[in-house]
Amino acid sequence: MSNQENIGSLVEEYRVLLGDLDGPGRTVLDPERIQSAEWSPRAAEHLLDLARDYGSFMLRNALALSLALDIEDGELGF
Repeated sequence: MSNQENIGSLVEEYRVLLGDLDGPGRTVLDPERIQSAEWSPRAAEHLLDLARDYGSFMLRNALALSLALDIEDGELGF
């Protein structure tokens, strides 16, 4: 399955993972959620910061650009 095909299922996975968090609670993930998402605490914090700072419009375009350029892992080493 290609990266493009994984996006929809990944969104649904994260909706389930974050489903019972409301409002400001979505800004902090507990260790159990971080582990079930297979993120490091640093990566989880960074992902939440990216989502809050840039939102889906900018990140959707960044995702499309990274897929077009075949950039799977970025320079930050996550």
